[in-house]
Amino acid sequence: MNWKMGVIGFGNMAQAMIGGWIKSGAIDKNDVYVCAAHYDKLCRSAEKYGVHPCRTIAEVCEKSDMILLAIKPYQMEKVIPEVKEMLKDKVVVSVVSSWMFDRMETVLCGGTHHISTCPNTPVAVCEGIIIVQDKHSLSDDEYTTLMNLLNQIALVEVMDEQHIGIGGTLSGATPAYAAMFIEALGDAGVKHGLTRAQAYRLAAKMIQGTGKLYLEEGNHPGAMKDAVCSPGGITITGVEALERNGFRFAVMDAINACQAKKM
Repeated sequence: MNWKMGVIGFGNMAQAMIGGWIKSGAIDKNDVYVCAAHYDKLCRSAEKYGVHPCRTIAEVCEKSDMILLAIKPYQMEKVIPEVKEMLKDKVVVSVVSSWMFDRMETVLCGGTHHISTCPNTPVAVCEGIIIVQDKHSLSDDEYTTLMNLLNQIALVEVMDEQHIGIGGTLSGATPAYAAMFIEALGDAGVKHGLTRAQAYRLAAKMIQGTGKLYLEEGNHPGAMKDAVCSPGGITITGVEALERNGFRFAVMDAINACQAKKM
């Protein structure tokens, strides 16, 4: 099943997903139609990816089989009721935060085939995470096709609504924290004589490699840490300094703050 893809709302997340799909070869840029509130800005963004800018949602729907719904959460109750008739014969994939299946049902036409997801920005380089809600109304073929597409750009985890919030926080908010960690390591490297570019490359590759090592070997993170900490060595001294400054608590507290904000 080769879908022509429409995108309603072409902000950072939608661009990341479309960019990842084009980069991976999963979709042809000529089969992508996008729309957003500000047409001039949309045209500039569309040109970057080589996709087709459209002036209206109706135009997107006319030319597309699957609709990636990527508007802001507060826009949903205004925008979707006005276009729900256009969406009822499409496969609707939502990346709108906090709009899960049951809530989507309140604004879409009955019988619309739709599914809710929570991606993170590394999908742009085909190294993302996408949380997919287990409750959906796609056909088996539609679901298989979508999952094949998502797997081209991300690790895909299927979760129920009870857990998708924390899953989304752990995958969606934390790229910001990882970037802060890279920046902090970069500052430390610069302090000790590295160029900033060198320090950032080393830090970024370390995070990438450590994550890949876990995913491929599945060792407990504590064991991975212990494997680098020689008795009386340099690394354990640094671990002690991190613990003295509340490193783990700070990370957990950040996640707790995100979860509290959602409530």
